Amino acid sequence: MLPIPGNVLERFNDVLTQREVHKPSHLYYRKWLRYFLDFRTKYPPPEDKSEQVRSFIEKLKSKKQTPQQCSQAAHAVSLFFQSQEMRNSSHPSSLETKPSPPVHPVNRQLKANIANGGNGKSISSPAIQAAIVTEPSPSYNSPAGKRYNEWRCLEKSKSPEWDQAIEKLAAEIKVRHYSRKTLKTYADWGRKFQRYLHDKSPEELSSTDVKEYLTYLAVQCRVASSTQNQAFNALLFLFRHVLNKDFGDQRDVPRAKKSKYIPVVLSRQEIDSILIHLEYPFDIVVSLLYGCGLRLFECVGLRVQCFKAELSSLTARTKLMPLWYNFEDGILTVHGKGDKDRTVPLPQKLIPKLKTQLEFVSELHDKDLARGYAGVFLRDSLEKKYPSAAKDFIWQWFFPQRRLTLVPGTNELRRYHLHESHVQRAIKKAVRQAKLTKRVRSHMFRHSYATHLLQANYDIRTIQTMLGHADVKTTMIYTHCVPSKTVKEAQSPLDF
Repeated sequence: MLPIPGNVLERFNDVLTQREVHKPSHLYYRKWLRYFLDFRTKYPPPEDKSEQVRSFIEKLKSKKQTPQQCSQAAHAVSLFFQSQEMRNSSHPSSLETKPSPPVHPVNRQLKANIANGGNGKSISSPAIQAAIVTEPSPSYNSPAGKRYNEWRCLEKSKSPEWDQAIEKLAAEIKVRHYSRKTLKTYADWGRKFQRYLHDKSPEELSSTDVKEYLTYLAVQCRVASSTQNQAFNALLFLFRHVLNKDFGDQRDVPRAKKSKYIPVVLSRQEIDSILIHLEYPFDIVVSLLYGCGLRLFECVGLRVQCFKAELSSLTARTKLMPLWYNFEDGILTVHGKGDKDRTVPLPQKLIPKLKTQLEFVSELHDKDLARGYAGVFLRDSLEKKYPSAAKDFIWQWFFPQRRLTLVPGTNELRRYHLHESHVQRAIKKAVRQAKLTKRVRSHMFRHSYATHLLQANYDIRTIQTMLGHADVKTTMIYTHCVPSKTVKEAQSPLDF
C-alpha cells in the first residue's frame, strides 16, 4: 500500500484542523484516506464522487468493518474531496504532479507513541527518549477508540518534583543497561506510589510511607505475591538510587502468600496441533520457541548473524544464481536475559524453513537498500561504533516487521522486528482452532522444551545451560512436571 503523497497529506491535515475533528481521531482519518487512495488505484473509480464513496464503503463492509468505522471512513473521504476543492481553487495543477517526500507508510500510531507518549505531551528527557526510540513498540486501540499508551508513566504530571524523580529513575536504569520492560515496570510503580501519596514531595518520603503502601497492596488490594515483590523491588530501587534515602527494614510488612507454581506443559501432540494452525511466519517462530527453548523476546529479536550460516556468492549473486546457506554447524546464538549469550542446537527438521526465511530476509534487505531506507534498529551506540552496521545483511532481523518505522527527529525509515503481540495473537488463534483445553501462552513452549528434555534423561545442568538460567534452582522446577517412572524391583539390600 502506497503512502499518502506529501502535498495531499498536508492539505488533508489542514482540513481536519479547520473542521475541528477530534485530534486523537486524526490518525484514523489518515488511515481511511490511505485505504481510499489505494482502493482507487486498484479499482478505476467512477466520475461521481458519491458513487466512489459508496463503492469504497461496500468494500469496507466486505472486510467486516463495523458501521462506526464505515461512517468515519465516509467522513474522511468527504473531507479529502473538500481538500481537493480547496487545492483546485488555488492551484489548478494535478494532485499527483508534485514529488512527495518520504512519509511513514503505515505505523503512525507508533510514531505518536514514541514521539509524544500518546497524549500530545512531549517527553523531552534524553534518557527516556533513548530508552523508547531504540526499541519502538506499537500502541493499541481500546474498544472506546482511545489509544493505549504503554509509556504513560513517563509523561509529565502535576508534580514537577515527581517528574524529575521519574526522569532520574529512567536515567539510572539506562546507565545499568536494564531492559525497557524493567524501566516501564519501575516507572509504573513509581507513579502508583505517587498517586497513593497524593503527590507528596519525594524529599518528604520515608520508610513509613513504603510500609503503608505495601500493607495497602497486601491487605486491601490482595495482590499476588509476585506483584507485591515487584512493587517492593521497584520502590527499593527508587529509594536507593534515585532519592538516596534509607529504605528501612520492611520485615514487619504483611506479605502476600507465595504460591507454589508448577509450569503448565504441552504434550508433543498438542504442540503439533498448534503448529498446524499457525501461518507464516508464526509457525517458524513457535517452532523455534519449542525447538530451542527460547523466550519470546529472544526469538523475535534474532538477527541473521545469530545463525551459524556461511554466505557464499553473496557479492556475485544474480537472479539466476541463488544464495546458498550452510547450516551444517546447526548452532543458534541467543542473546538472552541480562545481556547473557548462550548457544543451543538448531532443530534439523527446521533447516529447510530457516533457509527459505533467510532468502526472504535477503530479498527484503535488497529492496530496502534500493529504496534508500536507513536499515534496522541497533542497540545503544552500536551504530556510532559501526556506522554501516544498520545496513549490513548480518545485522538484519531474522523476523522483520512488514511495516517500517519513522524515527522522530531524523525522518529516517527503519525496520523493526516482528512484535511480540503479533505472535501472541497468532498463538491464541491457533489454540482456539486446535480446541485445546489449556491456557496456552508463548512461554509454555519453553516450559515444554525443558520438560521434554528431562523426560529424555538429559542432565539438569545441561538443561540449565541451554535455558540460560543463572541458578540451577530455577531449572529444578521442571522436575515437578515429569512424572516418576521408577520401577522398584525386588532386590537384596546387599545389592544396594
